[in-house]
Amino acid sequence: MDSEAMSTCKKARAEAASVVSTDRLSNLPPEIKGDILSRLNVEEAVRTSTLSSIWRDAWTDMPVISLCDGNLARTKFVTLVDMVLLLHKGTIEEFDISGNKNYHDEFGRWMIMLSRKSPKSVIIKLNSGPRYKIPSCLFSIGDLEYLHLENCIISLPRAFQGFKSLTDLTLKLFSSTDKDIQNLISFCPALTDLILDSFEGINRLNIKAPKLDYLYVEGDFEDIKLDAPNLEVAFLSLDKAYQSVPIAHDKESYVKQSLGSLSVIETLTINGFFLKYLSKGCIHTKLPAVSTHLESVRIMICLWGQRQVLTACSLFQNAPNLKKLEMWSFPWSILGRDEDQVGIQGLNLQLQMDHLVMASVNHFGGLDCEVDFVAKLLSWAPALEELKIDWKGEMECSMVLAKLLALPRASTRAKVIVTF
Repeated sequence: MDSEAMSTCKKARAEAASVVSTDRLSNLPPEIKGDILSRLNVEEAVRTSTLSSIWRDAWTDMPVISLCDGNLARTKFVTLVDMVLLLHKGTIEEFDISGNKNYHDEFGRWMIMLSRKSPKSVIIKLNSGPRYKIPSCLFSIGDLEYLHLENCIISLPRAFQGFKSLTDLTLKLFSSTDKDIQNLISFCPALTDLILDSFEGINRLNIKAPKLDYLYVEGDFEDIKLDAPNLEVAFLSLDKAYQSVPIAHDKESYVKQSLGSLSVIETLTINGFFLKYLSKGCIHTKLPAVSTHLESVRIMICLWGQRQVLTACSLFQNAPNLKKLEMWSFPWSILGRDEDQVGIQGLNLQLQMDHLVMASVNHFGGLDCEVDFVAKLLSWAPALEELKIDWKGEMECSMVLAKLLALPRASTRAKVIVTF
């Protein structure tokens, strides 16, 4: 066979192999082709319909739909969302829509079409304009496992039966009522992860979730009650400082109602004005369970306020295995002088922090009350290896540094490190 014939033969074999390869891809089951197309953004996936008649409807079996307006004109994005929700004929496992334009006129229609698809995961991040009221049809999706809503109004329909399979719930930039949020959480018995961030209209948070192991709460509220016996990680932050008036005759313990059920907590973060909230009630109440698993605490505290110091110490006392403590000293200018300006002076506190290895005090201003607390901390922790102090004070630091470095320590290995 001459060289020209051999070349022709090779070319024919290559073209045949290409056809076979193409046929194999085109003849894949619809669900596999849909899964492949899910790796693309929706706009690109829809374009594959022009490849051939075999691919014309392949995108309609995509199990994952992710829509973002990005650089698309508003009208084009509306058309795209309408087409995807109307023509999609398979099962939508995950639905994600985000945008920075206003879609209030279309939102209700989209949610009705989406609810008919019974997705297991829904993410809605439409952050332009006023908040979107979540229509009742979304609360009828029985198989929902993951729900993330932003810039929304939560108003539960009377017929709401709960999300029995929901494990992850994230609500950001939202408004609702005490009752609706309480019911939404309590009607989700499988809930393990909960995020409530930047909300309005809620005065008293009542979180009852037996399987919850992760909690993030940051917002403006007056009271919070936690009933989450399996909680392992908690971040609690209060945006505003309400008048901190001690409860008469020690009738109420805010530490107990907020943290009393957290018997298996491992990591606790108290931020903003939350410690001030805890300190307004009875402090010396014995908690129902000791937090033997609690090994890491991060806390924002006014070290010149006696009640806050006492509250923090009650938490430390309830965590016998605490290993890492990070504190942020509240700047004096933020809270003003409405606290007792005596710090830890005059308090005969004797804590045992036998397992504390690492500690830090951030935003250290050099005040006497801060130095006094550091002195106590060094005397309570016989296993301490390192105490870091992040200096933010405006006063002359040489005398304060001399005091800090001269403080006696229960641990012979403890290093005091000051950074500027």
